[in-house]
Amino acid sequence: MDIGEKIKRLRVKNSLTQEELADRSELTKGFISQVERNLTSPSIATLVDILDGLGTNLKDFFNDIEEEKIVFSKEDAFISQNEDYGYTLKWVVPNAQKNLMEPIVIELEPEGRSKEDSPHEGEEFGYVISGIINVCIGSETHRVRKGESFYFKANANHYISNRGKTIARVLWVSTPPSF
Repeated sequence: MDIGEKIKRLRVKNSLTQEELADRSELTKGFISQVERNLTSPSIATLVDILDGLGTNLKDFFNDIEEEKIVFSKEDAFISQNEDYGYTLKWVVPNAQKNLMEPIVIELEPEGRSKEDSPHEGEEFGYVISGIINVCIGSETHRVRKGESFYFKANANHYISNRGKTIARVLWVSTPPSF
């Protein structure tokens, strides 16, 4: 961990100058500058004073939780094709299987379908971007058109299919992740 860089990030995030942080910590501006550039290392007691001035503590400061990525570009997506079933999956949020929800965009060729998913704890949501699909849950089939959505508890075998003559695109979100 780059302690100096992290202190500087917190200082800037709190809209403080080095002098303001130094005053809050009862240190000099020069010392804060040296710490931020990793030219000197503060003692634990001095680090506690600096962190107090930044409104945090040792535990939170050293908790190395990665910053959460909020926006994902086309380049972040991962694409997989299944020619046997006639679909293409696009994971629009990378590594979403570690999250509570897993959003994908599935493109179904005419007569294509997703693989059948077994019953599981959780729910399924989908929004039809283009085309018309069938949502098959157990022995029931529901037709869903462009601009419509589906939502169900995943307590029966389920899959979606495209009985149309054009490609169908669906934003599909599963919880917990199952794609």
